[in-house]
Amino acid sequence: MLKIWGRLTSVNVQKVMWAVRELALPHERIEAGGQFGVVGTPDYLRMNPNGQVPVIDDGGFVLWESNAIVRYLSSRYGEGTLWPADPCARADADRWMDWQATEWQPTMLHAFQGLVRTPEEKRDPAAIAASTAKANAKALILEKTLQDREFVGGTQMTMGDIALGCAAHRWLGLPMERPATPALSTWYRRLMMRPAVQGVLTLPLK
Repeated sequence: MLKIWGRLTSVNVQKVMWAVRELALPHERIEAGGQFGVVGTPDYLRMNPNGQVPVIDDGGFVLWESNAIVRYLSSRYGEGTLWPADPCARADADRWMDWQATEWQPTMLHAFQGLVRTPEEKRDPAAIAASTAKANAKALILEKTLQDREFVGGTQMTMGDIALGCAAHRWLGLPMERPATPALSTWYRRLMMRPAVQGVLTLPLK
């Protein structure tokens, strides 16, 4: 059985759990990271020397890095669905996963840490404001893309929507001002109606 290590408050674990549920894969999730610890133990570090979540063990194949895990699960168990059969559509989904990890997600770090995980009296307003502005600017790139399509790759949900959907959940859940993004918001609501996401993406953010 597929084993997954990680806590559900981690956006990276959320990606993996959403993919697992979309693919209806039997699995066991083991709490790890944050208040659960585990990630610093010798056994865990043998699986992931970075001491981060998530990690999976799929029949003896151990893998870390959330987007790599989503790609692996999609390619192995979701060909034609999360893993598009068409190479161009697959590359498009892949591209958006990289954009999520390297462009959008990093911009939210200071806003998320400051507004969600830092007591108000210890916050750095300047860092939060800078992070908010950068995250909002990136969100408008996605907004423009989604104006003429149901999902990021077109008419079919793919692995790209999972990575972006988790990032969008965090962005939309932060108590901060955001620009109007009607297309992004409609897409997000469409994703949140999927049974597989229920209980994975929740509010308030933690």
